[in-house]
Amino acid sequence: MGGRAANHSGYDEHLDGLAASARAALVREIELSGAWADDPVWREAFEAVPRHLFVPYYYVPAVGVTGGYERRWGEHPDPAARERWLRGAYADTPLATRLRDGELVSSSSQPSLMAMMLAALEIADGHRVLEIGAGTGYNAALLAHRLGDDDLVTTVDLEPEITESARRHLAAAGHRPVVVTGDGARGVPERAPYDRIIATCSLPAVPRAWLAQCRPGGGILTPFATGLLVLTVQDARHAEGRFLHTPAYFVPLRGGERSEPGVPGLGGVPRRARSDDLFRFLLALTRGSLDPQEAYALWEREGAPRRERYGVTVSGEHAWAWLDDPEGPYVWSLPA
Repeated sequence: MGGRAANHSGYDEHLDGLAASARAALVREIELSGAWADDPVWREAFEAVPRHLFVPYYYVPAVGVTGGYERRWGEHPDPAARERWLRGAYADTPLATRLRDGELVSSSSQPSLMAMMLAALEIADGHRVLEIGAGTGYNAALLAHRLGDDDLVTTVDLEPEITESARRHLAAAGHRPVVVTGDGARGVPERAPYDRIIATCSLPAVPRAWLAQCRPGGGILTPFATGLLVLTVQDARHAEGRFLHTPAYFVPLRGGERSEPGVPGLGGVPRRARSDDLFRFLLALTRGSLDPQEAYALWEREGAPRRERYGVTVSGEHAWAWLDDPEGPYVWSLPA
């Protein structure tokens, strides 16, 4: 930190020790959350991969400045500021890593959410994995560590600055998965087929290219409508699956439409429903098919259904969301 001269002061050693203890505390916190209860092998990956190498700087809301951000960075001349940066790097929170005109365009996801998503992928030794949204490279490093073979992991992002910095961070951590600059919605066909595809950005539809690049029986995990959708791929044109229980809000793919835009026409919907996360999820999932009053009537009738009761089916050129059963009675068409 701050050049080689810092070694003579002993401050690098201090930060190394602080990083080790902070990482251990983060691992304990994730353990207590139950995020990897179904696949505890991920504990070793989070113990081994140093998150601070992937966030050499990040932004936190500035105190007393509405909409403003303060930059924290590991090369700050003030030792106390460097320490704040390092402690923040191991907090179980998402970190804003890129801003454009005051808008968040890239981030490092909350580690416990990352752990839950990785465990839900049900990765096995030898699996080939495609990550949509390279971000800082941290998630790709966790995947590479778990699989023990960097070449099994491919990560793609549209922006060259993001992929270049991800490569640097990965190399600093001792990993070299394949990092591709390109449109994540198109996948990376030259590296296919994949056993698993995981997206770390939200999008309004499941790209058919992902199905075509995934082996039959493979899995896709993607943010969708403020939730996390886990699909099992039957073949290049068919997939089906349900949502995990947790809410999830991600930066949109290619800076496109956000997962949860403002919903107009909520008149007649009780205040308690308007602010309820599960009702907002139903609104996001059925946007264009149900108006808010219809959604509220269904939500009340079905006892405020949890995310796990919802699912999505992709069949050829058609896709639809459903509650409880893909055959109905509650089904809603989705964008192709």
